[in-house]
Amino acid sequence: MCDTASQVITLAHGAGASETWRLVRELIVGRVPERFRRAMDGYGLDVLDDAAVLKISEDLYLVVTIDSYTVNPYRFPGGDIGSLTTYGVLNDLVVSGARPVAFMDTVVVEEGFPQEELSEIVDSMIKSLTSEGVALIGGDFKVMPKGSLDKILITGVGLGLTKKPIPDNELRVGDKIVVSGNVAEHGATILAAQLGLLDKASSLRSDTRPLTRTVLKVIEEFGDHVHAARDPTRGGIAAVLNEWAAVNGLTIKVFRSKIPVREEVRSFLEAMGVDYLSMASEGVAILAVEGSVAEEVLNRLKEVGEGGAEVIGEVINPPSKFLTGRVVGVTEVGGKVLIEPKSINLPRIC
Repeated sequence: MCDTASQVITLAHGAGASETWRLVRELIVGRVPERFRRAMDGYGLDVLDDAAVLKISEDLYLVVTIDSYTVNPYRFPGGDIGSLTTYGVLNDLVVSGARPVAFMDTVVVEEGFPQEELSEIVDSMIKSLTSEGVALIGGDFKVMPKGSLDKILITGVGLGLTKKPIPDNELRVGDKIVVSGNVAEHGATILAAQLGLLDKASSLRSDTRPLTRTVLKVIEEFGDHVHAARDPTRGGIAAVLNEWAAVNGLTIKVFRSKIPVREEVRSFLEAMGVDYLSMASEGVAILAVEGSVAEEVLNRLKEVGEGGAEVIGEVINPPSKFLTGRVVGVTEVGGKVLIEPKSINLPRIC
């Protein structure tokens, strides 16, 4: 256990990598009695997925997710904090196998925040929800004194329904890892904005968008063959795959040459000294699917509009004790390296 009396919270604790998960497990999960970590024959803190699941009938589950967004800047090429919040929450439901049906929000702004800009952000949220057929059923609004909050924070709660939830602790040897499209678009865009480099990297644009009409359709069609799913937001692909490997006690092998990333994104991040595997995507899903249907899943993703989808790796038995719960990357020249989650101190990515 960590000695919380002698430590302080750092930006790394909020980056979605190993520090985040260590803090969550020690500060929260470890203090909740085991029988209170789940409810109604579902799963919750016992799985630590992007959403919690409650069984409400013999063949129907309610899926609940919550997320907070404090992105800086709150407007960026490709979206704003309003659309980012709604699509981010809806996508967490999608990768849990659920069809989103309702949404609630909490909006907290700093005193002095321009009302016109707040109106535009709210309009963006409402437009994002209604375009996906999701009801806004309630929320909360608060104002903090000037200087006690950095502009605006929005928390979204999403509710969805499914007959087959997807927990991330059911990975199997032989599963193939599928990415639905180009990665690191959002993280690269926000980094460029924070550094004042958007004029020099004008092709960068956040991939903030919903996955309800594409990825969810494929998840529903392939049902039991999808063993895990996640959207690689904070911490990127590296964080997601390491969580999966660790939770399941297996090894994941990834071929870097197969990972879809635009050359403009790769070049910009390399110039900044940042690995694109650790950067956030906001319109991408990673699926672990049964090997026998991997090509079918890939083709179907492309048919429904995810043209950049690729099979990037596979789940294998740990070749050694050292590689249990680890992610191995096969480089473009055939070398093998460990892919580890990195806590990149870039504040307010999402």
